[in-house]
Amino acid sequence: MSVHEHEKHARENLKVGVITASDTRTPETDESGKVIRTLLQDAGHLVAYYEIQPDDSEKISAAIVTNLENLDAIIVNGGTGITARDGTTEVVKSLLDKELEGFGELFRMLSFNEIGAAAMMSRAIAGVRHGKFIAALPGSPAACRLAMEKLLIPQLGHITYLLSK
Repeated sequence: MSVHEHEKHARENLKVGVITASDTRTPETDESGKVIRTLLQDAGHLVAYYEIQPDDSEKISAAIVTNLENLDAIIVNGGTGITARDGTTEVVKSLLDKELEGFGELFRMLSFNEIGAAAMMSRAIAGVRHGKFIAALPGSPAACRLAMEKLLIPQLGHITYLLSK
């Protein structure tokens, strides 16, 4: 079956969770979380869970594990850079059964086209845990918009269809 034939079976109306990993953001100042939630809703998906978690590996891990079983996917933003507090990538990687290496590669390629060599510092990651999709994006609203519009919104229904087989 070709990619286009598979995409005809893409799932709609997904239940997605959004986690913002930040020590400083509040629901009022969480621009990246808002971008992700708005784009998901505009694509016809339900944001069934949203939370801001501190940059704390144990709390981020617990939030993902606790909520993923009731969702089709979780998208985390923040904590994917190279500072000492950036641990989201390690958390997500430790939870995955399968990593989708192409996600990070494509995200960095698209980012390079927009911001240049600084894209190499992104450690965006995506993969599968127990048949559910997880992605971790940078905390920048522009980066979240890029990942959502160019990668996740176009493929999330197809990914979850393949995971349901």
